Amino acid sequence: MLDLVISNVRIARREGCFDIGIKDGRIAAIERELIADAPRRDMCGCLAFGGFVDSHIHLDKACILDRCFICEGTLQEAVRETAKAKAAFTVEDVHARAARVVENAIVNGTTAMRTFVEIDPRAGYRSFEAIKQIKRTYAWAIDIQICAFVQEGLTNEAETARMLDHALRNGADLVGGCPYTDPDPLGHISRIFDLAERHDVDVDFHLDFDLNPQGSAIPAVLAETKRRGYGGRVSIGHATKLAAMPATEAGEIAAGLADTGIAVTVLPATDLFLLGRDSDHLIPRGLAPAMLLTANGVTVTVGTNNVLNPFTPFGDASLARMANFFANIAQLSRDEDIAAAFDMVTINPAHVMGRDYGLKPGAQADIVVVDAVDSLSLVREIRQPIAGWKNGKQTFTRLQARLLSPES
Repeated sequence: MLDLVISNVRIARREGCFDIGIKDGRIAAIERELIADAPRRDMCGCLAFGGFVDSHIHLDKACILDRCFICEGTLQEAVRETAKAKAAFTVEDVHARAARVVENAIVNGTTAMRTFVEIDPRAGYRSFEAIKQIKRTYAWAIDIQICAFVQEGLTNEAETARMLDHALRNGADLVGGCPYTDPDPLGHISRIFDLAERHDVDVDFHLDFDLNPQGSAIPAVLAETKRRGYGGRVSIGHATKLAAMPATEAGEIAAGLADTGIAVTVLPATDLFLLGRDSDHLIPRGLAPAMLLTANGVTVTVGTNNVLNPFTPFGDASLARMANFFANIAQLSRDEDIAAAFDMVTINPAHVMGRDYGLKPGAQADIVVVDAVDSLSLVREIRQPIAGWKNGKQTFTRLQARLLSPES
């Protein structure tokens, strides 16, 4: 006996249409045609997949444009303005803003995300407590990993290390650092790894966020990852310095990342908004070379990062839109490259987050159906999700657009 059949769906990289049978929150069967005495949802040949996975988003500082100034549009200004704003954050305030973004993410087809939460003497634990509430409140529709994150330095503020340790003992799933804001970047990296080892959690760094090819922090992260046996448990976000390096040099670093099992998250909306401001013509894209990294065996993801704040004054938490944006900027055209862009917002971030992902018997029944015939059209046309299920329970629906001609 099945609980539900989602029928007549297409599945990426498979020909034809299928029925998906669900039992007790898991996928029980995928067949060309399932005969079952169970409720049936005919999806009319639309694409089904395991949902988008956002491996890099900041829920705590989203939707604060009304309390910040953007004059320079630089990274330094964004850090400065956000630091001022977060001193006044309350649990209720953070919860309301985060809920707005999470609800957008759900109806845009996201079934899991990793959110960074800033923890330091200015933010206190207010944002952390709010995001823990969000994680519980929306568990029916989305899985949320919480990364205890230090944005403004660690070696310069001993209290922050103590606070991160507390957060990792009280609900944070992993720890994240930001070496480029610390007066001692190498010491920062080492201390973040110390915390990770102490609590046996993964690590996710923001680093190399500029277009100066010199002074990369990646070699230090590579060395610490190898020394501590942390392969497969480390991610880095931005890494835009790689865009300023010759392909041969970037390729050597990519080979090291692949060999060590360090994943890279590309963040197109923020990286394009903040970088290249010192150029008055031929402004660089400033985007990490995702396809070069992929060709060298690195696991690459594409994430949202920030929404409606000084880092990114745009956004709707749509990973379909972000995949399209990335593919456009990266000048992708071949079918296989567009398929890779789809993987960067689905299976790749799921792997980074340690999730059992995909449409297969026995897997958790997290399923999103998109008004598209395949993953290529989803990315190329930004096709919209029309229904979603979490653990076999429907979480959202969206009406498909219909033209109303004079004859209708």
